[in-house]
Amino acid sequence: MRLGDHVLALDIGGTKLAAGVVSRAGDVRSFVRTPTNVEEGPDTVVKRLLDLGRDALAEAGHGPEEMAAVGIGCGGPLDPVSGRVQGPPGLPGWDDVPIVDLVSAAYDRPSFLENDATAAVLGEHRYGGWGDVRHMLYLTVSTGVGGGLILDGRLHRGAAGNGGEFGHVIIDWRGRVCGCGQRGCIEAYASGSSIARRAAEALATGEPSSMRGLPAVTAETVSTHAGQGDPLARRVWDETTAALGRAVAVMVNVVEPQLVILGGGVTRAGDALLLPVRHAALSQAMRPAGAAARVELSSHGDTVGVVGAAASAFRYLDDGEPQ
Repeated sequence: MRLGDHVLALDIGGTKLAAGVVSRAGDVRSFVRTPTNVEEGPDTVVKRLLDLGRDALAEAGHGPEEMAAVGIGCGGPLDPVSGRVQGPPGLPGWDDVPIVDLVSAAYDRPSFLENDATAAVLGEHRYGGWGDVRHMLYLTVSTGVGGGLILDGRLHRGAAGNGGEFGHVIIDWRGRVCGCGQRGCIEAYASGSSIARRAAEALATGEPSSMRGLPAVTAETVSTHAGQGDPLARRVWDETTAALGRAVAVMVNVVEPQLVILGGGVTRAGDALLLPVRHAALSQAMRPAGAAARVELSSHGDTVGVVGAAASAFRYLDDGEPQ
């Protein structure tokens, strides 16, 4: 293996950490993950992340010295230039964490930080096999909701470097309180944590449900029981897909992408999420924009975070500081 052909990729999420060795061609040579356990605080979580990276290297049969770099994807806000995480809602206590310095010191490799959804849109654009798509919008639907945007073949960053925060598109300005402090963001309705929270609120009213008595209710629980015909789960799931579809319609109207990609843990529900969101988004979008767009699931499934972090690292290596 030649130096420069592979990177170590780290994906930091509010629910899980993931790591993998990824080739320049986008092949995932190893993939490991573990719960984040955010309540343990950033110091402990970062140590676990670094150990997970070593596990990914061992699984691929390589050492850190054989990696061209380390790519790090994490939910924002963050500063990719200084390499610091700046208090993401899904990572309480992560205020000004110098993650790039910590990772670089641990592996003795140059390291690069990118918003996880921004990295993911790079990964889909570079490795997704979608053909000649010059306008692409990516939504990660996981613990939170994030986004990334390719416009005319180029990554869109915005004036402050965090452009594409589609999880904070407001669909109801008097709605539920979001983790960012605002009301009515799509993250407050479609994220995995919100789906679980709304189901728990409904269960607390005493409404009958096949989910009652379970040790924990998650977004996956709601999706599964909705598919089995549970009325409470069905209502929560339908509200979720309707809200997400409405938000995607707004984004399609504003951006007019050729392709909208949905990724993240909640998309493990497959067609149960994709089909109603696609129908709602494209039927509610303005006719020219809706006719020009496709809505699809990520081609990388659970590995999209590490593939994106790898694509971001190769971009830094090849092109230098993004414009």
